[in-house]
Amino acid sequence: MAISFLFPNPPLTNRHKSTLPAAYSGTCGAKKRAACIVCARSQDDYHATLKALNSKGRFPRKSLGQHYMLNSEINDQLVGAANIQEGDLVLEIGPGTGSLTNVLINAGATVLAIEKDPHMVGLVTERFASTERFKVLQENFVKCHIRSHMLSLLESRESSNANAAYAKEETAMRLVKPSLRTSEYRPINIFVNFYSEPAYKFKVPRTSFFPQPNVDAAIVKFKLKQATDYPSVASTKSFFSMVNSAFNGKRKMLRKSLQHLCTSLVIEKALGDVGLPPTSRPEELTLDDFVRLHNLIVEVA
Repeated sequence: MAISFLFPNPPLTNRHKSTLPAAYSGTCGAKKRAACIVCARSQDDYHATLKALNSKGRFPRKSLGQHYMLNSEINDQLVGAANIQEGDLVLEIGPGTGSLTNVLINAGATVLAIEKDPHMVGLVTERFASTERFKVLQENFVKCHIRSHMLSLLESRESSNANAAYAKEETAMRLVKPSLRTSEYRPINIFVNFYSEPAYKFKVPRTSFFPQPNVDAAIVKFKLKQATDYPSVASTKSFFSMVNSAFNGKRKMLRKSLQHLCTSLVIEKALGDVGLPPTSRPEELTLDDFVRLHNLIVEVA
């Protein structure tokens, strides 16, 4: 199963205020509003996206870190990188004006979208009202019970004899090829590499977004591992608990941050057996290093 992710759009800064170009400022009248909503199956581009935002009198919100895609070719490339097929079920986090959603539906996918902004929920609900292959939930993704929603949608598809296919996601994180000894190296990198094989696909220039963020984005593809291919640990729960504890003490040596598991001397010996110095810090260990360290500590704990 392949899952494609879009790196997060950076939060807005005072340098990039949420203002629409002059040609699209103001709000649409009641009669003109429908014409401002981009219809499904039409191509989303710079003008279409801005018109969709303007139709609701909306501006990108700094508190939600909203940046909108203005380049339709990027959406096509993203769907291609995810290898979206007829009948796929896609989880889309933050559909915005529905520019990517539109391409996904046109490719034959059924989309479950999670959107926190009620105004954007209204926009995409109106936009895709004519299709049964779209559902949007007004929820905060980090608090949303995704599993129950996905299972419910899968069951409804099965009951309607829809073709079974892969479940895929579009979301965001700095996860591919993290550099050791950097602030970007975190527990999530260990988690992702434990369960999948991430691969960098292509860069998305910052100029593709409105408002323009301070950094470029990138498309990443995750190939999920089979359970038999997971690193061998005595307990995944204790393993990730150890990893989180290791990183909680930022810049601390492991012999200090893991003292609640066993003594410093035991940790130093385990590090030595792994081939690492006793002064090792979490950002210096690879996934394999953490696996071997965990298994050694568990043996003596």
